[in-house]
Amino acid sequence: MDATKNIISSCENDKIDLAKVWELLKYEAEKMAKAEPCLSLLLNDVILSQNSFGEALSARIARKLTREDMGRNELEPILNEAFKDEEGVVLCVVNDIVAIFDRDAACHSILEPFLFFKGFLAITTYRVSHFLWENKRKSLALYFQSVCSEVFAVDIHPAANIGSGILLDHATSFVVGETAIVEDNVSILHEVTLGGTGKEEGGRHPIVRSGVLIGAGAKLLGRIEIGKCAKIGAGSVVLNDVASGTTVAGVPAVLVGKTDEVLPAMDMNQSIECGMI
Repeated sequence: MDATKNIISSCENDKIDLAKVWELLKYEAEKMAKAEPCLSLLLNDVILSQNSFGEALSARIARKLTREDMGRNELEPILNEAFKDEEGVVLCVVNDIVAIFDRDAACHSILEPFLFFKGFLAITTYRVSHFLWENKRKSLALYFQSVCSEVFAVDIHPAANIGSGILLDHATSFVVGETAIVEDNVSILHEVTLGGTGKEEGGRHPIVRSGVLIGAGAKLLGRIEIGKCAKIGAGSVVLNDVASGTTVAGVPAVLVGKTDEVLPAMDMNQSIECGMI
């Protein structure tokens, strides 16, 4: 745990040392394999027999998404293509796993989300679908979206733009529309929707700025903007812009005060203190 904290504490923005993270992941996999021999085949397959963090990601995601439509032998080359650029998709994934370890009190190692947390696996699958979408392979991108929805109960359109350092806590029923934008370092609980409100084309889904915390079950609808470091109360229906550093809650959501934290996404404090602005 201390070794993990030391490495994670050095992972700030673009200064992440991928080699150290990869060595830590292998160390934790070896430790788990000794403690739980029944998991050794899985750990050897997706981590210990792989040559890089990207290859390990490919193996893990391929195992989760393999089905009759597309087998592992077909999936892994596609995934390896997405993960080969360590300054692109892989860097986003590492930022995500660091965010989970740093913010989720239930996470005690970076190996846990890599193997078991469907929020991490779902956002990683989205990153593959977005990579394919950006490279004009839209049908395949939509295939990955569809399978992600079936396997993880998370439905993110591959055209949506989502930054790094994202925590999807539990993640079940998280839905993101085509033109949504989510900046870096945002924390989102389960059953959240970033949706549209009609049939209009163009930008029609929310923009979520950095540092925002969105509580469980919140619905953000339309081309609204959630300002930096705002907090959205659980179960809220947000139909209008939310100013930076403020808290909204309710159906429909109304302003209840300023955020108590400088960075709500990092603190993960979902309590709401009503107060004057």
